[in-house]
Amino acid sequence: MQEAEKYLDLPLEEVIGDRFGRYSKYIIQERALPDARDGLKPVQRRILYAMLRDNNLSDKPFRKSAKTVGNVIGNYHPHGDSSVYEALVRMSQSWKIRKNLVEMHGNNGSIDGDPPAAMRYTEARLSALAEVMLQDIKKNTVEYIPNFDDTEEEPVVLPGYFPNLLVNGSTGISAGYATDIPPHHLGEIIDGAILLLDRPNSDVKDLMNVIQGPDFPGGGTIQGYEGLKKAYETGKGRIVLRGKAEFETLRGGKEQIVITEIPYEVIKANLVKRMDEIRFDKKSTGLPKFVMKRIARG
Repeated sequence: MQEAEKYLDLPLEEVIGDRFGRYSKYIIQERALPDARDGLKPVQRRILYAMLRDNNLSDKPFRKSAKTVGNVIGNYHPHGDSSVYEALVRMSQSWKIRKNLVEMHGNNGSIDGDPPAAMRYTEARLSALAEVMLQDIKKNTVEYIPNFDDTEEEPVVLPGYFPNLLVNGSTGISAGYATDIPPHHLGEIIDGAILLLDRPNSDVKDLMNVIQGPDFPGGGTIQGYEGLKKAYETGKGRIVLRGKAEFETLRGGKEQIVITEIPYEVIKANLVKRMDEIRFDKKSTGLPKFVMKRIARG
């Protein structure tokens, strides 16, 4: 009789709902979505903090990426090394984020969709801007919590001297929640923050006089104003981004189209392949040879 009292007779839907709720809460807060305060997901925050603790700074020599990944996994983020390295690499890719938080030596991928080299071959260190986000962390500015095995402490959030969530944007899919925030120009975001400090009652229209819209690493032109305004007002909106092209005159009076900017997160190699297929299939007659040039801005 006493043995039977150890077990509870509960409805299946109640148990499943409770367990899935706990799981959802974990992946929302601890994995998939960024914190609005520093704009970082937990793995990104832990990478930057581990590099700071290891004195892997922008004015110091580069260190093997494998060492950073090992420190993060061993001290703060007990997950697979591939996911940690992927997050480290993304923070160094200038065609994916507006302001790099990590500098990297070696092959860190390309705008053509090429994968980065293995972490044993590449080297990384904090960027100067990442150090700005971390510079006051030792001044009792943020809360610390124990790590997964209670042997270290880690910050709940980084101090953050600028709105990184808007500057670098973020993409994440969780349980019942998702986010897709485009990157913005650092100077415009700082001007917008100053405007709100000086005039707290400013509305979206006032802010859009300062923040013209997203500023994508690959360039391009945003089409339409209403979708952008709706996105800023409600958090949901559709943005159409077009690349930029210009004509160049060649010898003999011939012309070619030079594409100088392409839409955000479009893989250049796939774009070239698709355009060549259209030309080969004669779906667009009189189409000259395409030339890709000066795709990504610094």
